[in-house]
Amino acid sequence: MSGLRTILGLAARSLWNRRGTALLTIFSIAVSVTLLLGVERVRTEARASFANTISGTDLIVGARSGDLNLLLYSVFRIGNATNNITWQTYQDLAQRREVAWTIPISLGDSHRGFRVMGTSDDYYEHYRFAGDRTLQFAAGGRVADLFDAVIGADVARQLGYQLGQPVVIAHGLGATSFMNHDDKPFVIRGILKKTGTPVDRTVHVSLEAIEAIHADWQSGTRVRGQEISPDQVRTLDLTPKAITAVLVGLKSRAASFRLQRVLNEYPEEPLSAIIPGVALQQLWDLVGIVEVALLAISGFVVLGGLLGMLTAILTSLNERRREMAILRSVGARPWHIFGLLVSEAGLLALAGVILGFATLYLLLAAGAPLIEARFGIFVAVRPPGQWDLTIAGVVIGAALLMGVLPAWRAYRNALSDGLTIRV
Repeated sequence: MSGLRTILGLAARSLWNRRGTALLTIFSIAVSVTLLLGVERVRTEARASFANTISGTDLIVGARSGDLNLLLYSVFRIGNATNNITWQTYQDLAQRREVAWTIPISLGDSHRGFRVMGTSDDYYEHYRFAGDRTLQFAAGGRVADLFDAVIGADVARQLGYQLGQPVVIAHGLGATSFMNHDDKPFVIRGILKKTGTPVDRTVHVSLEAIEAIHADWQSGTRVRGQEISPDQVRTLDLTPKAITAVLVGLKSRAASFRLQRVLNEYPEEPLSAIIPGVALQQLWDLVGIVEVALLAISGFVVLGGLLGMLTAILTSLNERRREMAILRSVGARPWHIFGLLVSEAGLLALAGVILGFATLYLLLAAGAPLIEARFGIFVAVRPPGQWDLTIAGVVIGAALLMGVLPAWRAYRNALSDGLTIRV
């Protein structure tokens, strides 16, 4: 044991004497390890985030479009709807005997880059995420007035909003808009607790409110000279004419495929009905090839880092012939020399792995909020898991194996060869 400690100490001092080259080698290994672990961490967290976003919903119904497009804009607030579905169609669907509950949603507006969603009280009652978790309020409560709003946790945190503050909804989805519904401001009625889903980045209002703010708008612009005040709009019939999509819960999941077929062949207007789990699996199948490609590229980057380490050690062998000879002359045995070179490779890899982990967690801490805000993917900063530790072990093991080649060459060098000056 003392011999091993001696060799490791000698290897550490030897690397310190060549710290410039050693630091570059450690840095290259760290970058490759960070890339490999980062790709896997984002992949697994993205899958978990998407899977936890919606639970207990049997069907999602919207205008005719691709399954993935419907899933992305209705649940994850990514992209836009190709069209709306009529209110009459929604009522026909809600009244079917197979249907236990429905959540109508209306999208298309925003507030300072956050999506605005019109919905009904059924949303707070039936929406589930991360298994069977329900929406809970951190402050306030549900929409009670026409111009009440309920905001997600991230909206409140990033914009510094509290109960009672006014908010102005913008027409369209841009982060900056010059078409605002500023004549009909909303008041924050409730703030939802953190969910780790797109709910956190959504401003919720009633379906009637969506109709109210567009009462004096046509073709995306306000009709000048025909403005309707907030008091006047309250006297109008604000029954929605159309909505974006419907989340449907059935009395029996066995009816999912049959109702899906009926809705996809709906004669009154073209509809698409999707099963969230099936559509999500299609998404994974679509991105699976990209995931494998990214992991393969990351693996080759790690291999490149290790080959760089091997090259650096092999290149230094000729310069270190006299060092090896001196070690032999003071009593070091051949296996000491062998162990020294292998230990150097292991220490370089260990330092690179440690630096790679540190870099990964720094990037996650800094980038997770940006990823969540931009893509709606919640990346948790968790301790290293089994995959991370396995990768670390594989990298260090591979480095030790690569260190055998220069170690064997040094092992075979004779004492007389090391003391001979070559011209």
